[in-house]
Amino acid sequence: MYYSSGNYEAFARPRKPEGIDGKSAWFVGGGLASMASAVFMIRDGQMRGDRITILERLELPGGALDGIRKPDKGFVIRGGREMEDHMECLWDLFRSIPSLEVDGSVLDEFYWLNKDDPNYSLCRVTHNQGMDAETHNTFGLSETAQKEMVRVFLAKREDMENKRIDEVFGREFLESNFWLYWRTMFAFEEWHSALELKLYLHRFVHHIGGLPDLSALKFTKYNQYESLVLPMQKWLVDQGVRFQFGTEVTDIDFDFQGENKQATRIHWIRDGEQGGVDLSRDDLVLTTIGSLTENSDDGDHHTPARLNTGPAPAWDLWRRIAAKHPSFGHPDVFGGDIPRSKWESATVTTIGPDIPRHIGRICKRDPFSGKVVTGGIVTAKDSSWLLSWTVNRQPHFKQQSPDEIVVWLYGLFVDTPGDYVKKPLQECTGEEITAEWLFHLGVPEADIPELAAHGAQTVPVMMPYVTSFFMPRQKGDRPAVVPEGAVNFAFIGQFAETTRDTIFTTEYSVRTGMEAAYQLLGVDRGVPEVFNSTYDLRFLLKATSRLRDGEEVEIPGPKFVGNSIIRKLDHTQIGQLLTDFGLVPGLGDVVQRARGEDAIS
Repeated sequence: MYYSSGNYEAFARPRKPEGIDGKSAWFVGGGLASMASAVFMIRDGQMRGDRITILERLELPGGALDGIRKPDKGFVIRGGREMEDHMECLWDLFRSIPSLEVDGSVLDEFYWLNKDDPNYSLCRVTHNQGMDAETHNTFGLSETAQKEMVRVFLAKREDMENKRIDEVFGREFLESNFWLYWRTMFAFEEWHSALELKLYLHRFVHHIGGLPDLSALKFTKYNQYESLVLPMQKWLVDQGVRFQFGTEVTDIDFDFQGENKQATRIHWIRDGEQGGVDLSRDDLVLTTIGSLTENSDDGDHHTPARLNTGPAPAWDLWRRIAAKHPSFGHPDVFGGDIPRSKWESATVTTIGPDIPRHIGRICKRDPFSGKVVTGGIVTAKDSSWLLSWTVNRQPHFKQQSPDEIVVWLYGLFVDTPGDYVKKPLQECTGEEITAEWLFHLGVPEADIPELAAHGAQTVPVMMPYVTSFFMPRQKGDRPAVVPEGAVNFAFIGQFAETTRDTIFTTEYSVRTGMEAAYQLLGVDRGVPEVFNSTYDLRFLLKATSRLRDGEEVEIPGPKFVGNSIIRKLDHTQIGQLLTDFGLVPGLGDVVQRARGEDAIS
C-alpha cells in the first residue's frame, strides 16, 4: 500500500488483484469503517459482494452515524458529523454511491447542497441568557498563548505523547476565545491528549480562519443515517453483501507462526446461541475495535439517561484480542476511565412556534426556511454545563412534521449543577434539560416551565466512551491497521492507527477501511494522501495572521536590524506573501519609512 496525491492516479481503475476470486471477507461491526471498506473491496478490489459478510450486534448498520425515531420517545441523534472539503477518502467513497435524493452520487448531492447553501454562523457564542457574546470572531490569544501554540505545532510527535493539554498550555490559552471555539467544536477537555490537539492543528490548519464562524464546515441534507448510511447500505446489498444483525462477536482466535500472524476463527453469539466460523488465509477478518457510542443509554422527556458502566461488548472484545499479542494495542488507555471520557447529548423536537421564535432570534435566520439555520453549534459561554446546541437544515428527518424543529445539544460538564435547573446534566430528564437550554436561549423565566413541559419532546443520551479516543496516549496504544506479519486480518475504525489523519472524523474511519482493504487485497492504487496544508506556506501565513487577529508582526531587536530585514524582503515573493496575508504592512511604504529613519539616526 502507498499514498498518492493528484488526480492522475485517483481516477484510474485498479487492476484486479491476483487470487481475489478465492477470498472472502468478514467484518466485525457494521459502522462506517466496515461499510466503507466493503465498498472499496468491491469497487477497487473487484471482490464479489456475496463473498462479504458484515456482523453487527445491533439491528441496524451505521454505528455512530445514527438518526432514528424511537417509539414513545421521539427523534434521536447521539451526535453530528462535521465535514469539510478535504476528506479525500470520504469523498472518494461517496462519489461511487448513488444518492437516494438526486440523479447522481451522494457526493454530487452533498456538493451542490453546500454550494447553493453555504454554511456559516451568525452567532457562535452567547452569554447572559441568550445575548450575543460579541466575540467579533476574534481568538483573543495573548503573546504567551501564541508562543505555546507555536511550540506545540513544531514539537515532535513523541514530545506530546502521554501529555495532557493543560500540561502544555497555560491559563491564558485555556481562557481564550480560541480554546472556547476549539473545545466546544471538537469536544476537547483540558485533561485530553496534547498529541491529538497537535495533530488537529496540523490537519486543519487551512480551516483556522473558519473556526469562529464555522464557515469551514459542511453538512448533509438530513441526519447522517438517512444521508450517508442508507444509500451505502443499499449499494452494498445490491452487490450481494450480507448483513448479519443481532450477532455479537465475542472473540477471535489467532495463530502465531514465526513472524506471521493469522486469524483462525471468529466466535459469536446469535439468538442466544454460540456460533462462529473458521478462517483460512483467504478468509479475511476486519474488526472495528473500541466504540465511542458503546453502552449509550437513552432517557426520555420524563426519565434521565443512565450512565452504563457495565460490560461493554466492543471494548471487552478488544481486551480479549489485545491480550493475545503486544502489537494489538492497549484498550484500557482509552476505555478505562469513564469519568474522563463521558458526556451527554440530547435531541429536542419542538412542538409549536414558540421555541423556534427564540431560536431564530439568536441565529438570525428562519428555522423553517429549509436552509442553513445556526450554521453549526452555538455555545452558551457562561453555562455551567458548557452547553452547546445546533439546528441543521430542516427537516432533519424525512419523517418530521412541517411544524417541528429538531435540535441537537450537548454539555461537556455533566457532573456540574445547572444554572436554572440546579442539578447535574447526567441526572436530568429531557424536560429539565430543555428548561436549562431555554434559560440560556433567553426565554423569560416565567415561560420556561410551560414550554419545557409541553413545547418540546427531548431525548437525553448518556455516552460513557464518547471522547475515549482523546485520552493521552503513546505509540503502540493503538494497533496498526494491518499489524506487522498479519496475513488475513486488520483493525479498523477510530482506535486503529494510521498516522496520516486525525480521529473523531468520518474521514478517519473511511481511511482505515480503505487502507485495510488495499493492504489485504493487494490493490495497486494509491490511498489518497491527507491534504498538505500544514506544509503550504500560504496556509501557514494565513493561519498565523488569523491567530493574531490580524495584528501585524513586529520584528524584534534594534530598529536598524528590522529595517535591514524589511529592505531585503522588498520586491521578493516572500515579502509579497507577508503583505498579502497582513503579517506586515505594504513593504514598499515600510522600506521608504525605514530609509528615512536610518537617515535621521
